[in-house]
Amino acid sequence: MSYLNELLEGVKVEWKPLGKALVRTKGTKITAGQMKELHKGDDAPLKIFAGGKTIAFVNFEDVPEKDINRETSIIVKSRGVIEFEYYDKPFSHKNEMWSYHSKNENIDIKFVYYFLKIHELYFQNIGSRMQMPQISTPVTDKFQIPIPPLKIQKEIVRILDTFTELTTELTTELTTELTTRKQQYTYYREQLLSFDENEVQHVAMGDESVGKFIRGKRFVKTDLLAEGVPTIHYGEMYTHYGTWADKTKSFVSKELVENKKLRLAKKGDVVIVAAGETIEDIGQGTAWLGDEGVAVHDACFYYKSTFNPKYVAYFTRTRQFHDQIKRHISSGKISAINAKGLGKAIIPIPSKAEQERIVAILDKFDTLTTSISEGLPKEIELRKKQYEYYREMLLTFPKN
Repeated sequence: MSYLNELLEGVKVEWKPLGKALVRTKGTKITAGQMKELHKGDDAPLKIFAGGKTIAFVNFEDVPEKDINRETSIIVKSRGVIEFEYYDKPFSHKNEMWSYHSKNENIDIKFVYYFLKIHELYFQNIGSRMQMPQISTPVTDKFQIPIPPLKIQKEIVRILDTFTELTTELTTELTTELTTRKQQYTYYREQLLSFDENEVQHVAMGDESVGKFIRGKRFVKTDLLAEGVPTIHYGEMYTHYGTWADKTKSFVSKELVENKKLRLAKKGDVVIVAAGETIEDIGQGTAWLGDEGVAVHDACFYYKSTFNPKYVAYFTRTRQFHDQIKRHISSGKISAINAKGLGKAIIPIPSKAEQERIVAILDKFDTLTTSISEGLPKEIELRKKQYEYYREMLLTFPKN
């Protein structure tokens, strides 16, 4: 930063309204339906922008020549999510949006883009005054931007481009690492929980000699409290719980448990989700290892068995288990399975010692994968904050 300070020392920074510093261009008259109809795939040469993430790739002849912009530009997304996008290939956009490009050889358009990005919240706050968040052209036209010497603009762009590239590279590496670990974990889980029929005994999970499924009882989200009797709502099985738990996110009152005669899973039971929006959602289990009983929602079962509870929970997350139960899942707006369907799944029964060995190995993989899963967003957020901090510093200029 001292290098830039040296460059700026004694230099007068001019400020101009955006509409006078750059050239504003209009879009093309097109509907979302037409965009969908015209879309040719990512290989088509012309990109059309609409609000949010909506885009279409079309051929040049699909849009009037006068509406095609071939200048490197800043696109103003003026409705819904108000933001700026930099684009350096031929494009067009819906006519409620507009864009800016530079005809001034002393203005680097990407420098202006970076400056506008740090002020997006300003424009979003203005837009939020409307029922549908939106801004008009005078709002951006009148916005003052700094114009330091071109040499300084280019140096700032170089630094921010490099930082962006490094941040993207790190994010990609971390995401790849997480994906690899998850694939390894899934592979070993499938391998460890697969046995030949003559190697160990295989039984139906619903066989009364080994276990039974008990459905929970109904309560609603408004019944959930911050303290009380531990409880697991079926929706939380998808968003909060993994292979095991000894504490709950939610609770219900003791009175509700008594009045509705809610059913409590005990330590060592496995809570299995039995309803969801897709077939793939159903059947995952969480071993309950808490000392207190846990109230279970009626879109779940809890499984009492002679097995190691974690062994069962890991098994319910295998392809082997899911392939068996999916034929018994009723599909509709909400897919569901009953105890009879779950009970038909055949589970291998190795010795207690072998179950414990398998659980110990999978626990290590689970811990590693969870650690990376939790660490990844934190690391990305840290890089993002560093980037935003330096961007703010680089793009702060005194007004003479």
